[in-house]
Parts: sequence; C-alpha cells; structure tokens
Amino acid sequence: MQHLRFWPAAIMTDDTVRLENLPDVNDINVLLEAIGGIGAKVERVDRHTAVINGSTIGDISVDYEYIKKIRASYYLLGALLGKYKKAEVPLPGGCNIGSRPIDQHLKGFRALGATVDIKYGAIVASAPNGLHGTHIFMDTVSVGATINIMMAASMAKGNTIIENAAKEPEIIDVVNLLTKMGAKIRGAGTDTITIEGVEHLKGCTHEIIPDRIEAGTFLIMAAAAGERVIIQNIIPQHLESLISKLKEMGVKMENV
Repeated sequence: MQHLRFWPAAIMTDDTVRLENLPDVNDINVLLEAIGGIGAKVERVDRHTAVINGSTIGDISVDYEYIKKIRASYYLLGALLGKYKKAEVPLPGGCNIGSRPIDQHLKGFRALGATVDIKYGAIVASAPNGLHGTHIFMDTVSVGATINIMMAASMAKGNTIIENAAKEPEIIDVVNLLTKMGAKIRGAGTDTITIEGVEHLKGCTHEIIPDRIEAGTFLIMAAAAGERVIIQNIIPQHLESLISKLKEMGVKMENV
C-alpha cells in the first residue's frame, strides 16, 4: 500500500497536516490508530481525508498490537527520530512476501549519528546529541529506506546527500509533502537527493498521488476480463511500463 509511506511525515510538525485522496482500507486505519496511540490527534474527516496534529505526542514507543498487522511500521522510525531524536518501533509486521531487509534504513540512521539497536523485537534508535548531516551511499536502491532517511535528515543539522536513492513517484510525492511542510530537499526523482536540515516543520494540506500498484492491478483485471472498463483517478505516466506491455499483448487502451 503506497499511501502508507506518507502518514508518518505528518507527525513531524506540531501544526495540523491534512492528507487527501486516501483509500478507505484497513491498513490506513491501523496506522492512524498507531499514530493516535502515541498521542497524536487524529481525525478521519471522511473516507478519503484525514487530519493529523502531532503536537500532543507524548510517547515515542509505538504499540506492537498495531504494528504487527502492517509492514509500514518502520516509517515511524524516521519521523520520530527526526523530530524527537529518539524512537522505539516494533519490527515490521504485515505480509510475508519474501526477504525485505531494513538494513539500509538502519545504516542511514547510524550515518546521521543515531545509535540503533534491536531489543525485544523492537528497533530502538536515539541521538541524544542530535542528528547531523552526512553523505550516505545506499548499497541497494530502496524506496522505504530513501523515504525514512529523508524524513530523519529533514530535521538534522547540516546537509545530507543520499546517493543511489530511489526515484519512484512515491519519493517525489513524499518530497512534495515535506517541502510544503518547510523541508529543503532537492533532487527527488534522481539518484542523488540533497537535504538541508531545518529546525521546525509546519502544517499543510496535501493530496496524495493515486496508488500506482492498485491502478496497475485494476488495469490487468480489466485486460483479463476482456470488457470495456474505465479506471479513474490514476496517473498514466506512473504506469508507462505496464501500459506499454499490455499494449504489446493486444490490449486496447486510451486516455479519456
């Protein structure tokens, strides 16, 4: 679920962040509950809109009962570490679809000056002397690690350069959200991202991009059904490789 990558950034400010174009699915609800569980004010305005205010957060330890249900728990690490310089988050839960290590996340946090340990099934990170900008070369391209490191580095002292960074549309959209909040980030969509740390972030309203994985799934389902189907609220440019392959297979598609 691509949308889960955006939520943790919203708690990095004491102001209110309004997120729009959200799916009404259980994973979103679980992460909302987890954020509320550490003290943030959370309001689900309607099925596709939520308002979050992190000014009342009083706990940097996320409850395992929420996180065991979803893998996106680790995004809270970068957000909490960036804002509070400490975080304790259970190891990722959710679906078991093969090896998806988090070593690049931890490597990035350590490079920024945090001490990171795994204790009793949780990732415990702290930076009592603050986070400091640095140069990080990712051993493998990772969307999750790139986002997590960007969030933490957004409130570090000095400049951080991430090389071999992920370039997916979700990276660009998270950067758009963080930029609206006052972060200073350049290079999103390239393999080199530069972050100039700031002391504070502010509130904003942000409409999240459509989930390209879900959109692609519906495209494939429509092709298999062999019927005319209209799929709304997608960005075709984010699905160019899939659309190209489906056309090669003889599937007729057009923008309407």
